[in-house]
Amino acid sequence: MSLQEQFTQAQADSKNLPERPDNMTLLKIYALYKQGSSGDAQGERPGMTDFVNRAKFDAWDALKGTSQDEAMQQYIDLVEELKG
Repeated sequence: MSLQEQFTQAQADSKNLPERPDNMTLLKIYALYKQGSSGDAQGERPGMTDFVNRAKFDAWDALKGTSQDEAMQQYIDLVEELKG
């Protein structure tokens, strides 16, 4: 199975985890997904009052420079770990 196929499968698996991850883990999942699918963070950083989207952007931006393949592999590994 190719890395892209594994990444797509991990996306599906992430919606059916046995328990909901904590917020920090959810941010990591989001950031790795965005880096793996889109590359480095783009666009404007959300304003101070938009806490959720600002945290998501910052988590994604923290991965700047990570290759898309590396981010996909980390995403796959994290989802597999959370599946138990």
